[in-house]
Amino acid sequence: MRACRIIPVATLDDPATACAVASALLEGGISCIEIAFRRPGAAEAIRAARKAGDILVGAGTVLSIEQAKAAQEAGADFAVAPGTNEGVVRHCIEVGLPFFPGVATPTEIDRARELGLKVVKVFPAAQVGGPSFLRAVSATYPDVGFIPTGGITVENLRDYLAVPAVVACGGSWLVPADLIAGKQFALITELAARALEAVAA
Repeated sequence: MRACRIIPVATLDDPATACAVASALLEGGISCIEIAFRRPGAAEAIRAARKAGDILVGAGTVLSIEQAKAAQEAGADFAVAPGTNEGVVRHCIEVGLPFFPGVATPTEIDRARELGLKVVKVFPAAQVGGPSFLRAVSATYPDVGFIPTGGITVENLRDYLAVPAVVACGGSWLVPADLIAGKQFALITELAARALEAVAA
């Protein structure tokens, strides 16, 4: 995931569209996607996205053990959640599914460490303090990696990735719903390429 650096977050339920979106991201140079469990067809979308090629496919918004099981059965490489459900954490550890639950305070980071987690999602990242918050908590918890999500754009992406403790950044701006609905996959490829250029600049 450190190699990917950028995790596009999409809400998809149509297998053909999921495969097309994943292919568009790969063409733009991004080899990771998170598909949120917000629609009934999310598991099928995960299966389809994996067929696009050499891409990490994660399950997002995993709020229950049942969703975690569905994600793993669909072939998800990892799972993510906006908060920390201890039951889901324990289940994912037990079955070997990498799980990155959400935190927003030092207390929640501390609890995640007690549960055995080394990487957590920070959500909503911009609202809780952005890069300055991440620098502050990473000084206190140097053994924890962070995946900030929420309020990240191509304009501030570099600021987040400049924080050494940041493993990767998640965001939906790379896969906006209007482009997906309009099947404008070439524009998604352009957004992916532009994001990588911004990081490299």
